[in-house]
Amino acid sequence: MSEYSIKELEKLSGIKAHTIRIWEKRYKLISPKRTSTNIRLYSDNDLKKIINISVVNNSGVKISHIAKLTSAKLNELVQGKSSSGEDMASPIDKLVLATAEMNEQLFCKCIDTLEASHGFENVVVHVLYPFLQKLGVLWHTGEITPAQEHFVSNLIRQKLIAAIDRLPLPRGKSKKTILFLPENEQHEIGLLFANYIARKKGHLTYYLGQSVPYKDLKQVVTVHQPDVLITSIVTSLNDDNLEVLLKNLSHDFKKQLVLISGLAVRQFDFSKFKNIRHFDSADMLKSLL
Repeated sequence: MSEYSIKELEKLSGIKAHTIRIWEKRYKLISPKRTSTNIRLYSDNDLKKIINISVVNNSGVKISHIAKLTSAKLNELVQGKSSSGEDMASPIDKLVLATAEMNEQLFCKCIDTLEASHGFENVVVHVLYPFLQKLGVLWHTGEITPAQEHFVSNLIRQKLIAAIDRLPLPRGKSKKTILFLPENEQHEIGLLFANYIARKKGHLTYYLGQSVPYKDLKQVVTVHQPDVLITSIVTSLNDDNLEVLLKNLSHDFKKQLVLISGLAVRQFDFSKFKNIRHFDSADMLKSLL
């Protein structure tokens, strides 16, 4: 059972500490423990309740009404909001809750409902990416455990793979695209989404995945002669090694367009490489393919 300070509760729930104190004092919504120095400590159950309250309150239900609800009724309302598909912002709160609880049913219900009304690509761009950014902050500050982060990342990975599998295979003469991550790079959610976009554009894709040895990449390119290479670098390379990799990609694959994204390359100057382009959004990737 974890314990959270009010500032940690604020980060996890998105509710200001001042508002939490008002809800606590005026409506008795939660009753935190106190340390010997009178510092509030909140439990996992307090966190779940605050996130549930936030979801229902953001949908237009007054806090005075929420305060009268039983926990069972509050949970029922949250599940109802998950199935309404009304907006694309409050689901992020539901996904944080699903992560904290490691609740696959809640996570999938939220994503599936949004996909039905907004489409898979919009859900990834407007819900899953902002959610992952928030999750990264929570992981780095210790409010989400590595196990919880791995759990939800694998659920997202499964959703992406399933969406790719639903796309038709290209027919006839199609552009060929190889997607890979450099050696020691493991963060493949962005690359999976790039695979989805390329397949949706009608490309024949070869998804090589995580930590691909460079010599193996060269062999695959020699055999299949792709039009495009796509990669993503989040953490694995320092500036010197990144420079070496880009020089090699530019030199060894002169006939290919090389597209690259990721946190590690956002500030890099690509102007010296004629066949390498940087992209940082789905729309930019689509325009380059």
